[in-house]
Amino acid sequence: MQFNSYVFAGFFAIVLAIYNLPWLGWRGQKLWLLVTSYVFYAAWDPVFIVLVWLSTLVDWTAARLIVRAPSRSRKRALLIGSVIVNLGVLGYFKYGNFVLANLARALHAAGIDYQPAALDIVLPIGISFYTFHTLSYTLDIYLERTAPWDSFLDFALYVTFFPALVAGPILRSSQFLPQCAAPRRSTARGLAWGLSLLVLGLFEKTVLADVVLAPVADGVFGAPVVGAADAWTGTLAFAGQIFCDFAGYSTCAIGVALCLGFSLPDNFRFPYAAVGFSEFWTRWHISLSTWLRDYLYIPLGGNRAGAVRTYVNLMLTMLIGGLWHGASWTFVVWGGLHGAYLIGERVVRWALPGGAWRARPAAQLGAAAVTFVGVCVAWVFFRAASFHQAFAILEGMAGAAHGPRVLPVLSYRLVAAITAAVLAIQWAMRARRLEDVVDRTPWPVRSLALGTMIVAILLMQGPDRAFIYFQF
Repeated sequence: MQFNSYVFAGFFAIVLAIYNLPWLGWRGQKLWLLVTSYVFYAAWDPVFIVLVWLSTLVDWTAARLIVRAPSRSRKRALLIGSVIVNLGVLGYFKYGNFVLANLARALHAAGIDYQPAALDIVLPIGISFYTFHTLSYTLDIYLERTAPWDSFLDFALYVTFFPALVAGPILRSSQFLPQCAAPRRSTARGLAWGLSLLVLGLFEKTVLADVVLAPVADGVFGAPVVGAADAWTGTLAFAGQIFCDFAGYSTCAIGVALCLGFSLPDNFRFPYAAVGFSEFWTRWHISLSTWLRDYLYIPLGGNRAGAVRTYVNLMLTMLIGGLWHGASWTFVVWGGLHGAYLIGERVVRWALPGGAWRARPAAQLGAAAVTFVGVCVAWVFFRAASFHQAFAILEGMAGAAHGPRVLPVLSYRLVAAITAAVLAIQWAMRARRLEDVVDRTPWPVRSLALGTMIVAILLMQGPDRAFIYFQF
């Protein structure tokens, strides 16, 4: 069940109607949300709901046992057990085939003919997200950042809350569980703003990402040889597509939660206006980048053990972040490129002490342009199905390859116009909040924009494409 489907529209209408029945009571409301969250997830494959239950029970139990454990070593053993179960399940379903395939290649290179039996593993949707939900809870209990929550119903709802269940934002217990303490209902303002965000997210996904940008990116990345114009246009199209697709999902999730009276954290803050790669990761997929920072980078030592160790920690964090996205070496290279960008940025800042030059508008624009180009180069490996395809695109971008024109002239102009518009809007919004800008906009303008997006969503129907991050 996807946000961009009529089935979800009917599902959500029923959820809202029953959730706001005055006689239901707060516990009844939470139980209703829990049941409907399971239904939402089971719509893909009811068998995999067992894995959600497993993660829920393991981390609920582990957290309570950790608090009661008489020694630090016992606490650590319980934490390790939770990590093994969570990452073991995630590793089997997400990386089982990947590990076997690479083992077979390594043995073949050593002269050993090994043909593993096909596992035919189906990746459960959302497993990377809800695993990080539950694991962060146990880690926070072990690190004494929070106390165990008293209500199992609240915890189960935290793990499976359907707006964020399959593609984030990745929730921390401290962000969600306190909202379960007091009764919540839909409000007029929450419904108005939440439904507006849902429309905005669907417009980004169904119109911009699916109808306009995806066919351009697919055409270029499906061609054996591309010239510079095609390579850059296809890469820019994918940069726009993945932003509109993933930020669109997060916007929908936040909007749906607001309609129910809940608040989810921002996952994107105009990332293509970032001045530097470190700033990019404070604006892109924020819930993942902060998770990796708090539970991987800082425990590895962060920047507390000198420059070399900091660079190693940055690279390891980004390599693992790349692998989190998918069982492919192209994702690892994508993460490695961002690790190299972050290290290079630190070296440049060390070589150019003092920050006065960064305040100059020209310097900021130049740094933002370099950041955006670097991000686009990395996106090639994220989108490409193989290294051969990635290097073919990069050769085209560098002007080293010449092939027949892949795209019609209109595509070049359309992608250029959308890219310019996205960059201009994000640059104008980089220090602002969308809510504040909307509140200051006259209601006729808001109504016209909302109506235009609704009409576009209804009229511009493309092929049925799942959200990109569903595969992770």
